[in-house]
Amino acid sequence: MRKSIAQSITSTIKDLNKSGVVDEITMRNIENLCIPDVHEYTPEQIITIRKKFRLSQAALASIFNISPSTVQKWEQGNKKPTGASQKLLDIIERKGIQALV
Repeated sequence: MRKSIAQSITSTIKDLNKSGVVDEITMRNIENLCIPDVHEYTPEQIITIRKKFRLSQAALASIFNISPSTVQKWEQGNKKPTGASQKLLDIIERKGIQALV
């Protein structure tokens, strides 16, 4: 439900921008408010995402520009992805690996 509301708002704002009613800065600010929340990933979810795209731990680490041991620690539950890594997992999960390579 939230996704369809965000898409509707974003579409309306883009139309208003095209017609000159809403400026570029306002449009970008509203689009940023509609960005989906990034959730925390469990070790099982990380493994599932990695295997879905047939990536080794080393390959996933290379895409994220982190060490393979970090991916291993995520999958063992000894460490959690945060910040940019968490966002990259979200992008891969929603849009596929091709969004990053």
